[in-house]
Amino acid sequence: CDQYTEPLLKLLSSLPSDEKVVLVGQSTGGLSLAIAMDKFPDKISVAVFATAFMPDTKNSPAFVVDKFFREAPPEAWMGTEFVPYGEDGVSMSFSPEFVKKAVYTSSPKEDIELVLLLKRPGSLFINELSKREKFSEKGYGSVPRAFIVSKDDKALTEEYQRWMIDNYPADYVTEMEGTDHIPMISNPQLLSKRLLEIGKKFA
Repeated sequence: CDQYTEPLLKLLSSLPSDEKVVLVGQSTGGLSLAIAMDKFPDKISVAVFATAFMPDTKNSPAFVVDKFFREAPPEAWMGTEFVPYGEDGVSMSFSPEFVKKAVYTSSPKEDIELVLLLKRPGSLFINELSKREKFSEKGYGSVPRAFIVSKDDKALTEEYQRWMIDNYPADYVTEMEGTDHIPMISNPQLLSKRLLEIGKKFA
């Protein structure tokens, strides 16, 4: 997760001291947001979790991902492959069925076909995150957080999104109807509208 987040950290470190940014993360990108917020809290006006994993400061950084993984029954993954890598990592490769029925349920057919051609194994970073120190209130917890709930997400369900919000309340919560787990493809216009609303409120 640290290596995955490194380009974002380099960008934030290069910003002038008087500049701030609005950061947006989706899905596991929420974990990268948290790492960046913890390290550069003074450079972020607001962090937007768009149907993304949103950790807290009282549990391990892996807590919300680990809970999600443990509570999902095996059949929910619809044939997704999990393969060990490195010393203790696990990669996952979404099955075509999972892509179509859980992740891209409201996206255009041509985009889904492109995803199936280009998809690569990914990671939930559970083992790596479990070794990190808890995110701090002074860093991560001091940055305003907004959460965009994707109500029709079949991968990271609305129920789980709202559990994360209850677990570590965001400063602002808004919703999107008719969007799946990938709102930038299933409804980019509505996502842009929500991001502009948040930007005007916090930036």
